[in-house]
Amino acid sequence: MAAMSDIKLCPGCGRKTRVPAAATGRPRCPSCKAWLPWLVAATETDFDRVAIEAPLPVLVDLWAPWCGPCRTIAPAIDQIAAEQAGRVKVVKVNVDEAPGIAARYAVQGVPTLLLLDRGRERARQVGALPGPALSAWVQQAIPSGSAST
Repeated sequence: MAAMSDIKLCPGCGRKTRVPAAATGRPRCPSCKAWLPWLVAATETDFDRVAIEAPLPVLVDLWAPWCGPCRTIAPAIDQIAAEQAGRVKVVKVNVDEAPGIAARYAVQGVPTLLLLDRGRERARQVGALPGPALSAWVQQAIPSGSAST
């Protein structure tokens, strides 16, 4: 799977900024210092580096291109990445191209969303939810102490 675009538009000033798939910090705009959405794709090769070693809680979207509900929630996932910038990293995993990751988390249906904190599963949602319910689920699942300061 090709990596998702790593160029993001700053929500504060509109500057285009390169956001790496993996980093030790949280991505910020170099101009206005606004938190940038951190939305990336991961494969079996880089999943641990991208998701498990992330300095933030990670929302893992396990999806498949043939899955209608996966495509339905994709805009809500993008919106969560924007709303939770600086607090949550979003990692998308195509289960057809990364069956080992799906097996690792005993995924039996897609979409499956996992909230990982330092590699440990904190919450799981199987199936599509409407955007507001999905956003509320993520906010409730984020561990305390993950504030964007």
